Amino acid sequence: LVYPHDYRLTEKEKTSICYLSFPDSYSGGLGDTQFSFRFRQSGGRRTAPFEDDGKYNREAPVTLQRESAHYFGYVYFRQVKDSSVKRGYFQKSLVLVSRLPYGNLFQSLLQLIAPEYFDKSDPCLEAVCNEMDQWPAPMPGQTLNLPVMGIVMQVRIPSRVDKPGSSPMKQQLNQENLLPAPLVLPSVHELDLFTCFQPVLIHIQMLWELVLLGEPVVVMAPSPTVASEMVLALTSSLAPLKYCCDYRPYFTIHDSEFKEYTTRTQAPPNIVLGVTNPFFIKTLQHWPHILRVGELKMSGDLPKQVKVKKLAKLKTLDTKPEHYIASLMPLQRAITPWKNPPQIRPFRQEEFMKTLEHAGPQLTCVLKGDWLGLYRRFFKSPNFDGWYRQRYKEVTQKLEALHLETICEANIVAWMKDKSEVEIVDLVLKLREKLVRARCHHLPVKEETLKRVSLYIETIINSLPDDLQAVLHHH
Repeated sequence: LVYPHDYRLTEKEKTSICYLSFPDSYSGGLGDTQFSFRFRQSGGRRTAPFEDDGKYNREAPVTLQRESAHYFGYVYFRQVKDSSVKRGYFQKSLVLVSRLPYGNLFQSLLQLIAPEYFDKSDPCLEAVCNEMDQWPAPMPGQTLNLPVMGIVMQVRIPSRVDKPGSSPMKQQLNQENLLPAPLVLPSVHELDLFTCFQPVLIHIQMLWELVLLGEPVVVMAPSPTVASEMVLALTSSLAPLKYCCDYRPYFTIHDSEFKEYTTRTQAPPNIVLGVTNPFFIKTLQHWPHILRVGELKMSGDLPKQVKVKKLAKLKTLDTKPEHYIASLMPLQRAITPWKNPPQIRPFRQEEFMKTLEHAGPQLTCVLKGDWLGLYRRFFKSPNFDGWYRQRYKEVTQKLEALHLETICEANIVAWMKDKSEVEIVDLVLKLREKLVRARCHHLPVKEETLKRVSLYIETIINSLPDDLQAVLHHH
């Protein structure tokens, strides 16, 4: 049963969801369980559910952007004794599938819907889906009031411009007189990290380094809840840096990537896996980093809670790469209206390492360790590559925006006095190209600036002979 009925999942995706939505380890535990998983999309790119996907991803924190190649699954599983069923147990899962990593919102939603659905079945689910159809698309910085089953859930969608560490509750939640009073969620996505990490607090520094460096890590836990929460806690511990490797909060032996991840013929991939099946104790024992959490009572139990390769006492990173990349920006006076904007200088690792001698974290941090070694390994990781690509794109767009502003401040009429028609037409074409790029790539430039550039183009065209004007207006 899939809602909405018109959403097309491939058979492979449906099979993945079915296997991942039920605990695969033996558990006599009765009652309700919630956990989450993440799986790869199959069958090529699908059309986005909202046209404003690009706008959302530009304004959302990088850690909350909509996934393009993976789905998240949020599960509410119930297992209770039922003599009317052949196996003697009622077992059912309700799964919410989304491209958004809104764990807190979706698990809270399932807590409302699932118990009702298990009691009243399909009509209840259809009514809920009709209500959700009316919800507005999530926009960063906005507070949403989401009605469902007679309750209004209120939540604020984080924005890229939010100050780090600020409380969403203080970011002006709507104080409308809603009746009934809304169920206010403090966060759309945040886990209780302290609760998740409590069993492994003494190892937290080492675990953070493993995740930062994109090392293969397997989390072995007694239940999908513990496994998935620990994996999500580990990957979210890098925020505001985005974890750019693969991660599977809950992974089973039926997964299509099972052979790929368990083979001994090649090194384990850059991934964090959450598993519960005792079978993985043997199949993943060649992995370099294994973390056991919860009450694991398995035959062939691992002797240690944490098995990791020594990281040579590497310690915390800092915001130094951010400071360094800012220094790669050309000076504003180097940006002139009639030349292409200068490019950002390349990131030179050795040059950056020299800056650490005078301004490195070792000067202000009480933690001692091989800082340079940590940076060198970080530079080789997918997380650095993802961060650098994102920052390079942002800085390049900023340079293009500054170039447009410089053009607006220039005296175009004076520039045209000694220029040939060919040069003037060339400028018109280049300015038009810049306008198109500014709008298509949503450069950080004011609408007023774009209008002024459009007026400049008109001024230039009107100074040309009629035949050229006709050609340029036609194009």
